[in-house]
Amino acid sequence: MTQFDGELSPPFEIVEPQHWRAPIIFNSPHSGSVYPLEFLNASRIDLAALRRSEDSFMDELIGGLSAQGFPTVRVNFPRSYVDVNREPYELDPRMFTGRLPSFANTRSMRVAGGLGTIPRVVGDGQEIYRERLSVDEALGRIEALYKPYHRALRRLINKAHQAFGTVILVDCHSMPSVGVSRDEPRRPDIVIGDRYGTSCSSLLPDVVEQIMNGLGYSIGRNKPYAGGFITEHYGNPASGLHTVQLELNRAIYMDERRRERSPRFAQVVTDFATLADALAQVPLGDLGPFQAAAE
Repeated sequence: MTQFDGELSPPFEIVEPQHWRAPIIFNSPHSGSVYPLEFLNASRIDLAALRRSEDSFMDELIGGLSAQGFPTVRVNFPRSYVDVNREPYELDPRMFTGRLPSFANTRSMRVAGGLGTIPRVVGDGQEIYRERLSVDEALGRIEALYKPYHRALRRLINKAHQAFGTVILVDCHSMPSVGVSRDEPRRPDIVIGDRYGTSCSSLLPDVVEQIMNGLGYSIGRNKPYAGGFITEHYGNPASGLHTVQLELNRAIYMDERRRERSPRFAQVVTDFATLADALAQVPLGDLGPFQAAAE
């Protein structure tokens, strides 16, 4: 099942501009919609249910930014197949036949919720698989998809860091308009996640909030999403590595039930371009102390 026969070729795409306008990378790790046939055959739920975990069209919302001088990254395989916004080996032993390697993290909160590197459930809690997977299957997906993506992302980040001395990674996601819990208040239009001030300079969330609020969006911070593995792993402000996660309310740009772009889609594309312009105008020296670029 890890020989994809061209289904997932390429598994992810990086589009670099001819001239970088600023060291700002826009990343869409959860918008992948290419579902391998064997995965669909192994699933107990249909494609429509699997797609509920998708950040549908988020890659399109940021896709035009490469023409404005900003590199973009998109993952083509679905997060329900392999989730790159997790540690490399967050795995639920109940899902597999055989023994997981000793270094696997089997006890994280994400694993407990069924949302590990190889997810057990989709976003609304439905079980994905009819039968257990082999451990070799899980490890094969990680080697073939997860690791190459992170190697490529790290190379891109290092390229920006060496050229500019600092880098901003904007990790772009979308969220259901309402939460699973009835107790959860109405979700804002955008939730900015900076791991409670640890993944980037405080200036960046402030700029995002100011610009997007001025464009008419309601803004939340860190609740219910503070940022996942990518935000935490690549965010190191003291070294000039700034990562901010953006969660866009799906009702803003799409019909969630039909999974179709809404009439407002084009305006959201324009608004993301405005945000990118504003971030590019932030003086790099204002992001705080950082180490010199590596030799």
